[in-house]
Amino acid sequence: MNYQTSPGAPVRSGIPEHGRVPKYYAVKAKIAVMVDELGEGGLLPTERDLAVRYEVSRETVRQALRELLLEGRLRRQGRGTVVAGPKLEQPLSLASYTEGVRRQGRRPGRSLISLDRFPCPEALAPEVGAERGEPVWHMERVLLADDERVGLESTYVSEARAPRLDTEFDPDSSFYAYLHDRLGISFGDADERIETVLATPREALLVGTPPALPMLLLHRVSRDTAGRQLERVRTLYRGDRFSFTTHLGRQD
Repeated sequence: MNYQTSPGAPVRSGIPEHGRVPKYYAVKAKIAVMVDELGEGGLLPTERDLAVRYEVSRETVRQALRELLLEGRLRRQGRGTVVAGPKLEQPLSLASYTEGVRRQGRRPGRSLISLDRFPCPEALAPEVGAERGEPVWHMERVLLADDERVGLESTYVSEARAPRLDTEFDPDSSFYAYLHDRLGISFGDADERIETVLATPREALLVGTPPALPMLLLHRVSRDTAGRQLERVRTLYRGDRFSFTTHLGRQD
């Protein structure tokens, strides 16, 4: 059987060199073909029906489905399982989340969880350009794409840079656009780090995912065009709904 289903798939699609394919993986490959045939939004047969079709246990089917869910090829809808759409591609650039989602024909949005002001701790001070004890804003928002919860964003910025954030800013809009259009602040450059994590129980509840779902965590510290520290952002993206892209150029 040929398990190579698409260009860019792993060599021999992950079949061990000894050639013995785990039973769940063989079922997963068959379901993946069905996923391609059904297309986005297509409803999969039940676990019971799949087990009968492939003559395996329901636990074997469940393991195959679990991996396809984690890879973002399937999603739960009510009590059923449907084919998911393509992952959102977020550019690794100074473009905002709003711009990245709109470029793919999706409707971006954000839902405010909290907006608090607190004295800046020593560890955060150099990252937001504030002195220890000076007031700093912390804004936490759920990221949306066509009303689907896809991430969780925490933004830290000194009150001195955005003194009326609590009264002037629409939390459903782009923070970058607010800084530029309302305050005349433009982003110059940023340092960014990406890692994989598991969400905490609270984060998983806010994003609407199982705690076991891998998440992509981005840490960003940004500066304005004058080189002054501007913001610190911590963003969790659903690993099953996002991939990241960048353009690499030669450096002489």
